[in-house]
Amino acid sequence: MEEELGQIKVNVIQGYRLVIRDFKTSDPYVILKLGDQTAKTKVINSCLNPNWNEEFSFSLSEPFGVLKLEVFDKDRFKADDKMGHAHINLQPLAAAARLRQILGVATDGTTLRKVIPDSDNCLSVESSINWENGEVVQNVWLRLCDVESGEIELKIKLIKLPPVSPPK
Repeated sequence: MEEELGQIKVNVIQGYRLVIRDFKTSDPYVILKLGDQTAKTKVINSCLNPNWNEEFSFSLSEPFGVLKLEVFDKDRFKADDKMGHAHINLQPLAAAARLRQILGVATDGTTLRKVIPDSDNCLSVESSINWENGEVVQNVWLRLCDVESGEIELKIKLIKLPPVSPPK
């Protein structure tokens, strides 16, 4: 049984070196999925390095899921073209937030955990989970899979995690 534990906010910041799916460019947008929750960015016309800077909220439940994203090229008269997909496991973010609660870390800028690229994520570079402005935040660059090139930058914030009960 799934129990809602809090929320995450996902800011889709930008794309970099996305693949061409039209004649010379693409009209990209991103679809985010967490369990049965879905969100979609706006379409950026004629751009391979789009800046979305759009924030979406998702409820978070146990067991912690995997945030999935798909990038598409918007087409007017046919089905939208796939421009790649990526995923990131949210377990390290949740574990870092719980560790912060247990240790009582309150110093802004404290690094709670580092996450390296592996099979549980599509990270293109190492990512830090930090305590910033009273929130647990992870900045990530995700490499798109099944395409020649492309990366997506996200900022993930964990909010409203319930308090951890002290050990007995």
